[in-house]
Amino acid sequence: MTAHYAHDEIQRTDLRPADEVMRLERIGSFFPTRLSFMRTLIRRLAHERSHLKRPVWEMDADGYGRAVYSIDYGGHTYSLIAFSTRLDPENRTDRVIAEAWDASFVLFDGLPTREDIHRNQENAPKQEAGRFTDRELTLSRANKSVRIFDHTVDALAGGRQPRQKMVRDIGYLMRTTAVYGNGKFGIADRTKTQHRKHMSAPFQAEMLTVWLIRTFSHDLVEHVAKMKNPTDAVRLAKNIKRHLGIGNSTGLGMAPFLVNHPVLLNNWMMVRETALARVRATKKIDPHVTQKLVQRATSHLLEWNVQDHLQTKRILQLREDWGVLHKDRNWMSKAKPWDALFAASRLFGLECQELTVALALEANGPLIDGLADCMDCGLEPQLNPSMSTSEITQIIKDHAAWALKSDFTKTTETAKFWYVSAEKLEPRLGDRYNEPGAEKESPLDVARQIQNLAHDLHGHPKTSVAEFLMTYPQHRRTTRRLQILARFPYAEIRDNMISDKCKPIDMLRCKLSFFGASKFDPKSDRWTRITLYQGAPLHDELGEGADDWWLPCFAP
Repeated sequence: MTAHYAHDEIQRTDLRPADEVMRLERIGSFFPTRLSFMRTLIRRLAHERSHLKRPVWEMDADGYGRAVYSIDYGGHTYSLIAFSTRLDPENRTDRVIAEAWDASFVLFDGLPTREDIHRNQENAPKQEAGRFTDRELTLSRANKSVRIFDHTVDALAGGRQPRQKMVRDIGYLMRTTAVYGNGKFGIADRTKTQHRKHMSAPFQAEMLTVWLIRTFSHDLVEHVAKMKNPTDAVRLAKNIKRHLGIGNSTGLGMAPFLVNHPVLLNNWMMVRETALARVRATKKIDPHVTQKLVQRATSHLLEWNVQDHLQTKRILQLREDWGVLHKDRNWMSKAKPWDALFAASRLFGLECQELTVALALEANGPLIDGLADCMDCGLEPQLNPSMSTSEITQIIKDHAAWALKSDFTKTTETAKFWYVSAEKLEPRLGDRYNEPGAEKESPLDVARQIQNLAHDLHGHPKTSVAEFLMTYPQHRRTTRRLQILARFPYAEIRDNMISDKCKPIDMLRCKLSFFGASKFDPKSDRWTRITLYQGAPLHDELGEGADDWWLPCFAP
């Protein structure tokens, strides 16, 4: 669609209430949208017609060595410095406790000198144990998907393309096990780049890193094949290369982020819900584009196959729901077609409802793309000590009634506890009644904290927050969260996160959908594999049509 909208032309329906949206089961059914951070990055790169260069390629015949990829973007140069090292098979693991990987990377602010490359070659393979400067914007590592990597090398060296089924089923040559940013382990803090307009959206440095790693994985497999058979080796076909994204293994380390950044979470959700409200109010639709997207989603669902029993059941149900929902196209002729489809989707499961949301956003880019600039946040509000305790009580009544519904005298409602491992400084989830360590619990029990605060407020109905907290200082954090919630309705996940029913995978999928991840492949309720940049344009395809890769399908 190429229509453009003046600001006074934009209408919107009411936003979905936070009590409906901010439930674990629903956010655990989210799909990537055109407002996802990877899509935002690619749109901006394409708008600038950014050109990628590879000033350094120093690899031996087996593909071990170093490389540098540089791209000019937003008036700055960013460089991926990549190191490929030999890794014994017994040391190859995606677990965070790993100490060696097939490849390690930094995203460098500027064009590195030989000294910068040498310094990072000493430190990047050590990851957390390395030493870095504020010129390093991100730190990452990755492992080969050995089966498809070796098969692709053999195929290309023999003058053939890799088997299409393997490309479709696996979808990546390498998978990252971490992409660190925002000052971790001594790299540059977020403040260094957040005022650069092209980097103002969340996680742009990380998303750029992964896109460049994808290019490196393509180049590496072609290089090894060429070294194996210099005469007959061929390069990856464009359609195969485009379908080979980057895999990722993500675990509990990501889950608490949504709880620890309430205003940022609100802004992500507010943008998503505002976009949906705009689309539901519009009377415009392009039937050809819409039907093309519906069919693409149908094909994508058929390619989404996992081993997890529960997610397989959900996928099968989604395929059935999606087919029934779109069997009748009469909704396209309604006065507000997208609102009609949205209403019809509510008769089906949550996965179908949220896929419908993603479809509606995808088909209406000109109406909503500008909202991507509203997904960051500055400093979060500080505690307002002059507010009265009666106002806090009213906030609980108006915005946090959900937190009062759990019965915390039941062991099922306090079955889990969050903590940070001393070894890797990563979040973990324990079994309160069968494992030690609950005394070191992290404060992710938001519902229980609100209940405890509500109980103590009964004895102090007419005083200031400052006076109340002098007696009950343990409620300072929760009081501030409630003040935030009164202003930012989507700031809290409205469920009990220490219940035996809490599934961290829901939080992972929510955050990863905002990244733009697809084909969620849960390995338990605590970690998942995903694919990033599958179907995305290659570095030499940043032109017209570069943004058309929602829910990619393999194209033979």
